[in-house]
Amino acid sequence: MLKKYQSTIFLALLGIFIYFPTVQAANLDPEFNPENIISDTELLDYNSMNLSEIQNFLQQKNSYLANYRTINSHGTLDKTAAEIIYDATHQNYDCSGIDLGVSPTEADKKAKCKIISTVSPKLMLVLLQKEQGLIEKANPSQSSLDWATGYGCPDSIACNPYYKGFGKQINSASLQFLAYIKEQHRYAYKAGQTYEFTNPYGTISTATMTVTPQNKATAALYNYTPHVFNGNYNFFKLWKKYFPTMKTFYPDSTILQADGEKIVWLIENGKKHQFMNWGAFISRFNQSQIVKTSSEILANYEIGSEIKFPNYSLVSDPNKNIFLLVDNEKRLIADNNAFKKIGFNKEEVISASASELSAYQTGPEITATSAYATGAILQDSKTGARFYVENGEKFPILDKAIMTYKFKDRKIIKVTTAELNRYQTKDQVLFDNGTLLSSPSAPTIYMIVGGKKRAFASESVFSQMGYNRKNIITVSPQLLYVYDMGEAIQFNTTNIN
Repeated sequence: MLKKYQSTIFLALLGIFIYFPTVQAANLDPEFNPENIISDTELLDYNSMNLSEIQNFLQQKNSYLANYRTINSHGTLDKTAAEIIYDATHQNYDCSGIDLGVSPTEADKKAKCKIISTVSPKLMLVLLQKEQGLIEKANPSQSSLDWATGYGCPDSIACNPYYKGFGKQINSASLQFLAYIKEQHRYAYKAGQTYEFTNPYGTISTATMTVTPQNKATAALYNYTPHVFNGNYNFFKLWKKYFPTMKTFYPDSTILQADGEKIVWLIENGKKHQFMNWGAFISRFNQSQIVKTSSEILANYEIGSEIKFPNYSLVSDPNKNIFLLVDNEKRLIADNNAFKKIGFNKEEVISASASELSAYQTGPEITATSAYATGAILQDSKTGARFYVENGEKFPILDKAIMTYKFKDRKIIKVTTAELNRYQTKDQVLFDNGTLLSSPSAPTIYMIVGGKKRAFASESVFSQMGYNRKNIITVSPQLLYVYDMGEAIQFNTTNIN
């Protein structure tokens, strides 16, 4: 369902389309491009903020929502505004094709439906201010809270009472924007096609404008609000105000430490995440991977969630659920039988708050039948083929360098072909993000970032950024070829604040 509807009209004369010229206003932000307002990646980046970061944002803005509690869209009482936003974006429900019966509870949906992520919490926060001013209003009306995102309220038509309520507004808008991206063909405005937008509420201009959305995210914004001014121009200004673009000096997965300081940071999603203890760091990285930089450069990064727990920690949440933390995932241990069978020890379980665990994505559940929940190297006793096996899935190890550097301290377990056939085969094992690679056939140095190989623009750039040549792993050209090529890594400090 569209939040608002706008007919698309093309004027034609002698078979030629006639478009109105783009409006140029003296007081228009020169960075505003009505055809590319935000990227698809920005709209879909549900990991851009975790629960504690959403709550901190509301508190920093002195928002009424920082202390607001209400019912969510699934009927669960006494949820904070931050929790409702987090749940809608990080752990929503796809119940298509599922028989839930009459008046299903959230527990019913959690048990039967597929848990999905939707869109960026940043999108929802901007939408709350754009539609009802809820981020900055000190004492909003109940009507503003009930129609928080303007969902179900088309222009000049009464709002649909089905969507009334803060929880329903957040959940419906998040699912709607996901649908705009995933099912673009169903909606009026599509990327790459040209439309004329009227601007009846515009304070900068009310003239008709011709726009060709350059991506699905921009088209989605027009599907939600079919006006350039003030609707989507206001969205742009608020996004720029709340989440200004910062020049990223180092690629994600880089480990940074300012000269003369003890704190070690992981750069991820353009933010710096502090390792709170040595165990949390050394369980994931080597000390040689730390890159020294200036405090001025580090100061340019927004602070992200803390990294408190060592990899493969057992933690319990406030509801006494126990999770195994593996990289950026939290894997629920289904029950006590699974806990005992895998060989875990209750004394190893660490208490964790909901906000601390919100930084982790939800991974596959660990049950009593889960094989090698913490991972193992299995070798076919007949063929010699080696696999990394984890949670009932096997990943082929096809390159010697992977075994030498990624699993050098792992014990190899020899098993029969029949046992290996029990596990589902997945993609081959590759190096982790942050790994430095090169090939004997070429001098180029690459860093694995987001699963792609990114070449340093030059050896000078590599040296200026402070990476250690001792960490470069020489691999075959065939292994490098497996990775898609990302953009080159440049280093420019001219815009440091």
